Amino acid sequence: MYRALQCSLDEDLSRFTHFLRSRGVVHRITEEDGKQVIWTHDEAGAQIVQAFYAEGIPDQAFDSAENASPAAGSSNWPLVWRRIPVTLIVLALTGVVALLTGMGSRPETIGLFTFVPVDANGYFSSEMDLSQWWRLVAPIFLHFGLMHLAFNSLWYWELGRRIEMRSGGLWLLGLTLLFALISNTAQWWVSGHALFGGLSGVLYGLLGYCWLYQWLAPNVHFALPKGVVVLMLVWLALCLSGLITMLGFGAIANTAHVSGLLAGCAVGLAAGGLERARRGRQE
Repeated sequence: MYRALQCSLDEDLSRFTHFLRSRGVVHRITEEDGKQVIWTHDEAGAQIVQAFYAEGIPDQAFDSAENASPAAGSSNWPLVWRRIPVTLIVLALTGVVALLTGMGSRPETIGLFTFVPVDANGYFSSEMDLSQWWRLVAPIFLHFGLMHLAFNSLWYWELGRRIEMRSGGLWLLGLTLLFALISNTAQWWVSGHALFGGLSGVLYGLLGYCWLYQWLAPNVHFALPKGVVVLMLVWLALCLSGLITMLGFGAIANTAHVSGLLAGCAVGLAAGGLERARRGRQE
């Protein structure tokens, strides 16, 4: 357990603890040396408690607390922005690209976000152009249809904000770029076709990361709702079976999904193992 903060016995913490519970922050309060002490399961939880205590609880945030989801932050958008800027920026870029490409319906703009460039004759190049390095990542912002965009955006919001709240924006950015590079390259190399896109490869990477990290070093942020991992793995299996394509949902970038998941599991094992070892040394 981590000592998050301590307050005088005279201070009424009932409103604050109610707010913390509504945000999914697991904690308990004890009396020690004439002080109230708030304890959390891990350091990340302690940092959240300290931040909320320092910021104060806006009345509008408290009034809507019962409707808030765990780790989602508050309805105070300046506070949310400070907590999860990378998550919001990635989602904003995804929305902008969706508008520019008409949800993947405008050939003249789609070529700006494909893994390899389009030549003067309108054909995809057979090789990568490393001078256009941004193409290694760009396909993650390209989506084909509203359902594709909504599904991926919702899952990036769910997984990205958890990682950013736990480990910071730079770590989430690094994971997003790493999983994008691995999944995009694997998809292009295996399929031999450059017309693919979506955040799905990154999402499976983030899922694998949270899943294995939580298994080795549990924390309040990566405690995904029951059934989420099963649901995503079942969806992956259905995509691999070809059933989703047969039902008319279009071609699925299965290689990107699988490679992203494997990369995420590998990073989750490494990071979770290091965190578990660190905790063991502190006990």
